[in-house]
Amino acid sequence: MLPTSEISALLQQQTSINHGFFGRTGGVSDGLFASLNCSYGAADEKNNIRQNRDAVVRTLGGRKLITNRQVHGRDVRIVDNDTDEEALYEADGLVTTEPGICIGALGADCAPVLFAAPGVVGAAHAGWQGALKGVTDSVIVTMRGLGVRVDSIAVAIGPAIAPLSYEVGATFRENLLEQSPINAEGCFLAHPDTGNVHFDLPAYIELRLKAAGVNQVERSATDTYADESGYFSYRRSCHRGEPDYGRQVGAICLVNTYASRDG
Repeated sequence: MLPTSEISALLQQQTSINHGFFGRTGGVSDGLFASLNCSYGAADEKNNIRQNRDAVVRTLGGRKLITNRQVHGRDVRIVDNDTDEEALYEADGLVTTEPGICIGALGADCAPVLFAAPGVVGAAHAGWQGALKGVTDSVIVTMRGLGVRVDSIAVAIGPAIAPLSYEVGATFRENLLEQSPINAEGCFLAHPDTGNVHFDLPAYIELRLKAAGVNQVERSATDTYADESGYFSYRRSCHRGEPDYGRQVGAICLVNTYASRDG
């Protein structure tokens, strides 16, 4: 049985693309990593990780899954048929023009962000640090360098920690507002019960995308912290004092070649 995934209605409208935001179910790992852990960075059995990633690839109809060793930065790499799927590089974005290559963003509260345009797809791992540094901007710039028009890009922001689960504090708010190149006041809210400061990560990512000229944006309402049965969560594992945690993946794949791309 293949794992299930959350699908973006926006990306479903794109031709010759398969994608999915996979949760934690449908894999072979156990314990803290039960069951679809897709990260080689977790202390999971490597063979289990490989089987889980292969299941994602089969679901998307691709040949291999490429991910990065994510470092909460803004670097992006272009991958092709010669890219080794187990050779992890420090970067948080991926772009490809090669059909059959699934590119993915791992996460456990950070948002997987998938990009689709004619003949080009991208993926980014965006926690607050990467989002603030501009990882989504970097993916857009890379796609434009491959001949894509910004107005042709559709983006889906996948399951991530939701604002009511994401308490950050006043100092975090002040620092982010000071460093952000866009006005992010609306991405902070007071918790209705405690009055404490919380951050809306998906809303901030969407603002950054729209500031970069991307108008086709959809974001998931799924809260990875609150949905324990469906998703891994770094913050939840920290609150419980657990030694490690699994990571789910959002992945996208071109399934056909194009005669031409938008220029």
